Amino acid sequence: MSEHPPLGSKLVIATHNAGKLKEISALLAPYGVDCVSAGALALPEPAETGKTFTDNALIKARAAAQAAQLPALADDSGLSVAALDGKPGVYTADWAERQWFEGPAGRDWYMAMGKVEGKLAEQGSEVDRSAWFSCVLAIAWPDGQQAVFEGRANGSLIWPPRGTLGFGYDPVFVPEGYEQTFAELDPAEKHRISHRADAFAKLVSALFA
Repeated sequence: MSEHPPLGSKLVIATHNAGKLKEISALLAPYGVDCVSAGALALPEPAETGKTFTDNALIKARAAAQAAQLPALADDSGLSVAALDGKPGVYTADWAERQWFEGPAGRDWYMAMGKVEGKLAEQGSEVDRSAWFSCVLAIAWPDGQQAVFEGRANGSLIWPPRGTLGFGYDPVFVPEGYEQTFAELDPAEKHRISHRADAFAKLVSALFA
C-alpha cells in the first residue's frame, strides 16, 4: 500500500503550458488519471520565489491544489553545472531572458548556452565540464499533504551546440553513456533517459505500485 493518499481520477497539472500538459497527461493515462491544466481552470500562477527546484515545485502544486480543491502536480527543472557551483540551477530559464539591451523581450536559449560556455571558458581549457539536469515533481493534496520525487540526468557540456530536436540547453548537453546531445537523440530515447523520466518512475512506484 502507498503511504500517500490516492490521487483519485482527476489531477490538476500546475502549468499554463499546453505541451507540458500533453506530455504529463500521456504519462499518467495508463493509470486512469484524467489531467486538467491550471490554465484551463483559469488558476492564477504563483510567483516562483523558491531557492530550490523543490521549493518552486511545491509552491506551484500547493497553490493549484488549494485553488481547485483537487490533488495537483507541478514540476520544476533545470541545468546545473559543476564548475559553476550548480548554476544556473533554479535560475535556468532566467539566464535565457533577454535584458533590454539584448534585444526584444523573450527567452533566447542560444544566448543562455553562450553564457554558460563563456563562464566555463573563463576557467581555462581544463575546466570540469560535468553537468546534470534535475527535475522535481511535487504533488499536493487539498488537505495539506504533499509528496516530492526528484530525478536526475548526468552528463557533460560541449561547444558548439549540436542538434535541433531538443529545446533549452539540450544542444550542449551530452548524457552519460552517449556521444549525441539531447538535441541529437531520438525524442523517444531522450524521454526514456531524461531527468523527468527518472522522477516520474519514482512517482509511479510510490503512488501506483
